Amino acid sequence: MLEPSTDAAPSYREAGVDLATADHIKRRLKEIVEPTLDDRVVTEVGGFAGGYDLALTTDTGSVLVASADGVGTKVLVAQLANRHDTVGEDLVNHCVDDLLAAGARPLFFLDYIATGKLDSEVVLSIVTGFARGCAANAIPLLGGETAEMPDLYPVGKYDLAGFAVGSMIARWGASENRVRIGDVILGLRSSGLHTNGYSLARRIVFDIAGQQPGDGVPWAETSWADELLAVHRSYLRPVESLLRDDGLHAAAHITGGGFAANLVRVLPPGSSAVIDRSAWTPGPLFDYLATVGDVASDEMYRVFNMGIGFCLIVAAERANEIARQCQASGEPALTIGEVVAGEGLQWA
Repeated sequence: MLEPSTDAAPSYREAGVDLATADHIKRRLKEIVEPTLDDRVVTEVGGFAGGYDLALTTDTGSVLVASADGVGTKVLVAQLANRHDTVGEDLVNHCVDDLLAAGARPLFFLDYIATGKLDSEVVLSIVTGFARGCAANAIPLLGGETAEMPDLYPVGKYDLAGFAVGSMIARWGASENRVRIGDVILGLRSSGLHTNGYSLARRIVFDIAGQQPGDGVPWAETSWADELLAVHRSYLRPVESLLRDDGLHAAAHITGGGFAANLVRVLPPGSSAVIDRSAWTPGPLFDYLATVGDVASDEMYRVFNMGIGFCLIVAAERANEIARQCQASGEPALTIGEVVAGEGLQWA
């Protein structure tokens, strides 16, 4: 028979999990999350799950589309800079852009935060970013989870994940690929690295160049923290209205793997995307990484978005009008390529 220990019984807090701090954070989170809710949300903040009334959506499609993602090692930049309110917004926008590329408008978002030890100010700052992103995209932050796991994550470290659900516009539900030879490829500019390529970027900036987050960049009156934590853009405003336009044949979110890994996803067999790299200037951040890191051009375009965060593949006869609509929404659209016979990706 086992004898009871004579030592003091261990508590959950002594094991590394502080329930009191968790309860404090949950109470504060309600104040941050509630402003993102609307009349389609049928549950209260803090329940076991979030409820959303599909009958109150205005889309004609009946297909739900879901996306999940993270921000990779960009969180290490946030932790190094002690600036935590941007990475949550990154995640919302990243997931929204993935939904748009699938022909869906976003309905709601959920988040997941995992950390070694709960720091209420850090968690609340992260969720403020989630809420800001949700408000900007007019979707509710429907729910989430904050997990304290002391033996899995070191103190001061955390990771994030985001999950978004959208409603597919009816015309996108057909199985036939609408991309045709002769289609024009329009590019929408990125705000920097977005959420990809940070393992290489961090190595170049912090290890090779020896920079610190607060140091100024050589091309502007901003810091490395400003440049590397620039928020991943949402393309909802220019793209949402185009999802019902027959002139838009496909869309691609340019994330990890660059053009080669993302644009070719939407091409039918027997077609190739020809991209003219002279159609835009990637920007000084990309020039710096290539020069200081001695990174070959092909590798740069394989790892980073190189200044183009989203592509629209449109009918040639509608290209000018769709570009005009993008411009009217405040989003210049650059003609960066075309679809030709062949396979895969080609550079002009």
